[in-house]
Amino acid sequence: MFHVKLPGHDAMARQADEHLVSAQVKLPKREVGRPLRQVAKRLAMALTVLVSTAFIVFADRDGYHDNHDGDVSLLDAFYYATVTLSTTGYGDIVPAGDTARVINILVITPLRVLFLIILVGTTLEVLTERTREEFRLNRWRSQLREHTVVVGFGTKGRSAIQTLCATGLKKEQIVVVDPSAKVIEAATADGFVGVVGDGTRSDVLLRAEAQKARQVVIATQRDDTAVLVTLTARQLNRGAKIVAAVREEENAPLLRQSGADAVITSASAAGRLLGLSVLSPSAGTVMEDLIQQGSGLDLIERPVIKAEVGRTAREVEELVVSVVRGHRLLGYDDPAIGKLELTDRLITIVRATPGPPGVPDLRPLPSD
Repeated sequence: MFHVKLPGHDAMARQADEHLVSAQVKLPKREVGRPLRQVAKRLAMALTVLVSTAFIVFADRDGYHDNHDGDVSLLDAFYYATVTLSTTGYGDIVPAGDTARVINILVITPLRVLFLIILVGTTLEVLTERTREEFRLNRWRSQLREHTVVVGFGTKGRSAIQTLCATGLKKEQIVVVDPSAKVIEAATADGFVGVVGDGTRSDVLLRAEAQKARQVVIATQRDDTAVLVTLTARQLNRGAKIVAAVREEENAPLLRQSGADAVITSASAAGRLLGLSVLSPSAGTVMEDLIQQGSGLDLIERPVIKAEVGRTAREVEELVVSVVRGHRLLGYDDPAIGKLELTDRLITIVRATPGPPGVPDLRPLPSD
């Protein structure tokens, strides 16, 4: 069980208390019943068989002989049913009449077999399910490479995952980390692997295989939590691309100092979009369209192809917004761009055509 206390962060401590759960990996589950419900159902079936056998014996009690007092009471019938179905068979109560023996052959014996199947089957099912789940988990760990870890499955986290899936990322390559067990259940129901636990703890991120991740998306509700998650993730994985969201713009430099490669200020971004929509509703609609991946217009980053080498940014068929050269981001009209090089990357605006889920059909938007 994990309980995190940070000096000067009582609110975070209270939140950790509310979500005090173990860091447990949750693979997407198949449609199966709950284990306790399955056991209760099997137990009820076993008791039904036991009671039915006891009443069958009691109804034909004259055909049975009790070595103790000769008579078979209701208690004796239940006793006989118990020792018979469990194959104990002390022999103190035996079927003496022909009818009782026929009933034992045709009814009691099949009920005994059914009783044993119910009990043994329940044990085998629990062991088999546990072994199967352990095998799936080990196989998942061994095959997981270059995946994406998303810390926080709230509105921002779900939107980020939706955008990633729209660009072709498979659900099997996404691991969700959240302290709420209910949230992780929702994530696994959508087909994602989930880890229940506090993303600020290194052991929780290790269970999400963050040390092997290609990128980490931090979409927590609090800025201080985002800082701690960023520090922990960067410590575990020096080469991963870390993108974090913060509510307050003044906390963005702190996220960058903590190791985030990119910081998105959600509150100010939403405010600027609101202001733009007030000044120009059409411009606001275009910006919102660009943000929504997979429909209308999309912003994409792609490498320069051989046919484009030596051209200017304006000569490319698509609308080029910026050029990434090395570690520099150059605007489309920056004189430093000159001629495009093979190692450059272009950020362009393309038109997205609806296609199969997760594989958008992107067509270039003419620059003329």
